[in-house]
Amino acid sequence: MPPVSPMLAKSVPEMPTGDFLYEPKWDGFRSIIFRDGDEVEIGSRNEKPMTRYFPDIVEAVKAALPPKCVVDGEIVVPQDGRLDFETLQQRIHPAESRVRKLAAETPAQFIGFDLLAVGKESLMDKPFRDRRTALEKAITRTADVHVTPATDDVTTATQWFTEFEGAGLDGVVAKPLDIVYSPDKRVMFKIKHARTADCVLAGFRWHKSGPVIGSLVLGLYDGDQLRHVGVAASFPMKRRAELVEELAPLRVGADQEHPWIGSEFGPGGIPNRWNSGKDMSFEPLRPERVIEVAYDQMEGMRFRHTAQFRRWRDDRTPTSCTFAQLERPLTYALSDVLTS
Repeated sequence: MPPVSPMLAKSVPEMPTGDFLYEPKWDGFRSIIFRDGDEVEIGSRNEKPMTRYFPDIVEAVKAALPPKCVVDGEIVVPQDGRLDFETLQQRIHPAESRVRKLAAETPAQFIGFDLLAVGKESLMDKPFRDRRTALEKAITRTADVHVTPATDDVTTATQWFTEFEGAGLDGVVAKPLDIVYSPDKRVMFKIKHARTADCVLAGFRWHKSGPVIGSLVLGLYDGDQLRHVGVAASFPMKRRAELVEELAPLRVGADQEHPWIGSEFGPGGIPNRWNSGKDMSFEPLRPERVIEVAYDQMEGMRFRHTAQFRRWRDDRTPTSCTFAQLERPLTYALSDVLTS
């Protein structure tokens, strides 16, 4: 029964080798589909139902999935031969008439990559190699429902990593063949074309030229504590002005219960006021939205350089944005580097 938290992956810099199955990394909405006859529910990355937004997927899986099953996968929208995440995001709309219109104009597809249950049998405690075999037998491939490609050859996976980017995919996922399905655990590995992180938007700084957004102040959760990790910038001036109005609702009441009031974990370890330093002052926002940023490397618990805004991630909850998603390089002494 829904909801079920999806099994997660940790970013690594290189393709792991060993007893793995490698799959393309799809750029869409992670979704767990529950089917019981004519009843279909679509769960999201944050366990919230997405069924009403994808009536086309509901109908498609009735023709492709077993009558009673739970399948983990990704909802994507192809446009002109590539995955189009922006068009996919537009499918999330409050008006039912608009949802139906978008379903007809920009139909989605479902890519299945794990089978959690079939019939009355749960497969979550079985090794992934068995679940993959069962998945291939369970799904009837159609124009709108697919089984993700997979290979156990690292050379082929490396080739995919390079070639599939042209189709809008953003890397490769390496799955140990012996893992059981572990909800909300990072037991798989993802190799992406750039380091990215989903961060909590916790505030902003004004631009030096006037009353427009200069940079967005970012945080990640370390347990229950939201820690400042850096800022994201590089917006066109027009967009900086638009962000002032767009973020205005999040400013309401933000200075009353913000997690960085009196906290050492905010920018500069600010005590109980927001304008205590020349470089560290910022306007607080209620930490309710998530953005994806690109970054080059970490220095301690901060981004070493200014991160680059990539996109809004309204499919993520702020508390799911933790340090666990980041690559953790091994500690290596400078003396060892110099003498190696």
